[in-house]
Parts: sequence; C-alpha cells; structure tokens
Amino acid sequence: MKTYGCQMNVHDSERIGGLLEAAGYVPVAADAAPDLVVFNTCAVRENADNKLYGNLSHLAPAKRENPDMQIAVGGCLAQKDRGDIVARAPWVDAVFGTHNIGSLPALLERARHNRAAEVEILESLETFPSTLPTKRESTYSGWVSISVGCNNTCTFCIVPSLRGKEKDRRPGEILAEVRALVAEGVSEVTLLGQNVNTYGVEFGDKLAFGKLLRATGEIEGLERVRFTSPHPKNFTDDVIAAMAETPNVCHSLHMPLQSGSDRVLKEMRRSYRSTAYLEIIDKVRAAMPDAAITTDIIVGFPGETEEDFQATLDVVEKSRFSSAFTFQYSIRPGTPAATMDGQIPKAVVQERYERLVALQERVSWEENRRLEGTEVEVLVTVGDGRKDAATGRLSGRARDGRLVHFNVTPSDTDPTGNAEGVRPGDVVTTAITYGAPHHLVADGKVLTHRATRAGDAWAAGKATKLPGVSLGIPTIGRKPLPKAEGPGCAC
Repeated sequence: MKTYGCQMNVHDSERIGGLLEAAGYVPVAADAAPDLVVFNTCAVRENADNKLYGNLSHLAPAKRENPDMQIAVGGCLAQKDRGDIVARAPWVDAVFGTHNIGSLPALLERARHNRAAEVEILESLETFPSTLPTKRESTYSGWVSISVGCNNTCTFCIVPSLRGKEKDRRPGEILAEVRALVAEGVSEVTLLGQNVNTYGVEFGDKLAFGKLLRATGEIEGLERVRFTSPHPKNFTDDVIAAMAETPNVCHSLHMPLQSGSDRVLKEMRRSYRSTAYLEIIDKVRAAMPDAAITTDIIVGFPGETEEDFQATLDVVEKSRFSSAFTFQYSIRPGTPAATMDGQIPKAVVQERYERLVALQERVSWEENRRLEGTEVEVLVTVGDGRKDAATGRLSGRARDGRLVHFNVTPSDTDPTGNAEGVRPGDVVTTAITYGAPHHLVADGKVLTHRATRAGDAWAAGKATKLPGVSLGIPTIGRKPLPKAEGPGCAC
C-alpha cells in the first residue's frame, strides 16, 4: 500500500489495512510479488497526479505478466478523477473515493468476478471512518479522527470538494477510542481533523475542542496528546488555556499561515490577517514559552507581488517557527484560484521559494541552537533517523515535536550496533549537545530510560489493532500487555 499526502490519508490507510486484513489479506513479504497493490492518493498539488500515474504505468508490465494481480486507487485524487483513472490506466481494477473506504473489499471481489474495473465514488460520507477496523503501524503512537471534511472555502484548496462538509464524532466515541489505544500500550495520540479546532460545529458547541483536550488529560496512562491541523480564524483563547493547563497536551502547535500579506490572505479567503495571526503566536508563547510552532506557507499565489512576498518573510521572521512546510503554488482545476489573473511565472516562484527556505532554515537553526545544554524527554521512534545505523544513534521526538538523534552508550549497545534495552516506544531523557536546522543531537549519555508497554509490544512484534469503534468502550481482541515498571508520566 502506497500513501500520499496528509496525516488524514495516513490514518485512512490504517483503516484500509484493517479492512483488508479482516477480509483475509496479509501483508506481502519483502521479496514476494503482491496479489494486490493499493494507492491512497492526494490531490492537493499537481505532482500528486504525476506520482500516481507514473507509478501506475510502472505496474502495467506486472499486470500483463500476472492478470490476477489487482490494483486499487482510492483517496482524494480518486474522488476527483473518478472514471478518468481507468480511462488513463485500464489495468486498474478498483477506484474508490474518500467517502466509501469500506467498499474496497467488495469492489475487489466484484472486479475479480466480473473481470472488469469497478468504480464507486460517493458524494457524501458512507460511514465515519473510525467505525472501520484499523491496522495501526505503531505500537506507541496513534491517530484518532475527531472530524472529517471542511466548511472553509479557501480559493487554493480542493479538499472541501473532495472530503465534503465537516462531520464531527461525538466526544464519547473519541475518548473511547483513545482509552482503547492506551489499554493496548499506546502512549501518544494525535487528534485529527481537516480543521480540528472547529470541532463541535455540528452539535453546536463552540468550546468543544478545548473541552476535548481537557478530557484527554483525565485518561490514565496517556502521556502525550497532539492535534492537527487548526485554523487561525477559529483558534480561541480557551484552546490555548487547555493546552497550557492539561499536562499531557504537548506544547507543539501547527498553525498554518499560508501568506503574510493581508491582500493575498483576502484573495485566498483566509478570514484572518497577519496582525491577528501574530497575536495568536504571542498568546501561545505567553502561556507556553517552550512551545514549538510550525506552519504551512504557499509561495507564488496568483497576483503575489514582491511586496506581498516580503510581508510573508516579515511574519516568518517575527513568528520564529521551529520549522515550516513550504509549497510553491500549484494550480488545481476546480478551485477559484486556478482561473485568477496574475499567475506567477515559475522562475519567479522558484526564486522566492528559495529565499523563504533560506530564511526559515536560519530561523530554525537559531531556535534549535538555543536548546543546546537543555534536557529533553524523548519518545523513541522508528524510521525517523535514516542515518542511525551509521552514526550509532537512536532517534525520537521531544515533547515539542522536534526530532532528536541521541547517543547510545557502549554498555547499551550490542555488537551489531543496535541498542539493547532502549526500544521504540520507550522514553529517555538526554541533554542536547547540538542544534541543527532540522533536528537536535544529544551525544552525551542517556540520563534516564523508562521501559514502556509500547516498547514491550514493539519488541514482541505486535502492532496495535482495533476493531471498528462506535459508541461506548470498544472491545480489544488481545489482552493488554503487563504494565511496565518505572515512574509514571513525566509531563
């Protein structure tokens, strides 16, 4: 299974994996040919289209060699392109959209029986994704959807037309899923929504998101809570207070800016202005001086002048983001911005993009250097440190979300260079010796190490699996692992 795009897509892929395993499929061995390949797609930028159709063309020879192999395409691009996918790649067997993930096993069976492609795209949500079974890839961290869809009308964004209007889960369902994850040993959850802080709009409670954050603080054993992504226009003081006052809510905030120019923000239909945005940043830092704030920025929106771009650079300088996801504007057919006058030449966009990246690199480096000599709590992760084997380090995430590469002392290392005792899911504290632009390095000795149930599960090769979650406390298939010895939450 290949996943493109945002965290929502990553979580949807966990649902797809759970559905397929429930239908009898198993992950293919690394050296074996698959019977089924699934693409879960993104449609936010043009290169997502190119990646999908490029990968589909590479699979055409394998499909000719083995006609029984099936190929399925789902996600936002499938919702957008629909039957055009089969027209462009006739060897695809099933196409499903964002609203009917649960249909995939039946579509594959029909395609197999009929020897013809099955395309099913619904215009509204068939069932909330969290009612579907889930195959989670991590023993220590889990995504939890609190809403799907978006009620905003940003002129550059195609997501609302593909994901639909916002649909909110009831708080009891969300907390039940979180408790179920914690019972399995998960210590960190991320609450997901296209516009996470408008949660509650469907049942008329404007303060629901802050209440939800506080409720997670009452779940015993849950050490870290994150959320993504909020919208500045809806980011209220009660949410800042909930973040600051709830011990397990991490002081980590992703706050999309998109542009620092008030004129461009108006053209984007972003209903805030740069002054209001900076006021939010100031309030967050006043309540949580250690907060790490990240953002999204688009360069080259139609009509953007050099003065507009300079306004973006000014806001970036003032905001002191720990990092930023920077994008060159991409025309998406069907969005208002696609037909706006003043489309910016590629060379101009590229030059501005490079200046923005250079500025943010400097800011990130300066902010990370400030952390040298401080102690951090690190949740050990898998896959974040691509050079760990060569450097003899392990990697993890600090509570503020920063990536930390930390040293493993010789007494903790076996002859192959893999750490014994410190496992993904465990928690260590260490002191930062160097701040790089994109990560922190801790080359001193690990100060403390706390074994966790998530680490036990990782060592046993067991990823968390949940059945579909509905109202009430869900039943978990296998018994919870024994509680690890050691201190409790170090929040």
